[in-house]
Amino acid sequence: MVIKVIICLALGYVFGCFQTGFFYGKLIHGVDVRNYGSGNAGTTNTLRTLGKRAGYIVFFGDALKAVFAVWLVRYLLFPGMGDATKILETVTALGVVLGHNYPFYMNFKGGKGIAATGGFMFALDIRIALIAAIVFAVIFFTTRYVSVGSLAITALFPVMILVFYPGQWVVFGLSLIFTAMAWWRHRANIQRLLNGTENRFEKKK
Repeated sequence: MVIKVIICLALGYVFGCFQTGFFYGKLIHGVDVRNYGSGNAGTTNTLRTLGKRAGYIVFFGDALKAVFAVWLVRYLLFPGMGDATKILETVTALGVVLGHNYPFYMNFKGGKGIAATGGFMFALDIRIALIAAIVFAVIFFTTRYVSVGSLAITALFPVMILVFYPGQWVVFGLSLIFTAMAWWRHRANIQRLLNGTENRFEKKK
């Protein structure tokens, strides 16, 4: 099992290293999005820097890499192993987020892993993904803070694992790591929220 875990973590990391925002910015616009705004390579900074279309493309690209990695493990590499497969899927997704957040070829300066985590939620259980999407939408359209919505759904993730997968304690434990990584990557946002200086998306007039 240890070898399988290592394989899945490494596989996920490779998938996660595909930085949609970085490649889209470089190939389509000739810019490194990390040189603008928050200096992040993820969806929100791409949206702020290059516009809505770019933001949507980056979001789906970063989400789908988690979906494809998990499906590869579920259907091709380690199918039919019951609870063990679910654990390996979660380890794979954890690797995706690590690769997204800390890509080796970008001096470990990537994104914050929210789209990739959302992709894993979708691949894991559509119910979890729908609840997360609704919670995020309600919070975002109420507060106009992407960071608050992101923090909320990642905090809710382990709770949803307990509800929909009772007894899956390893998966629950791993879900706490997703939450911890997301909140760590958002530590600057949390500080700005506390200071009242966090950027928000203003409504169009």
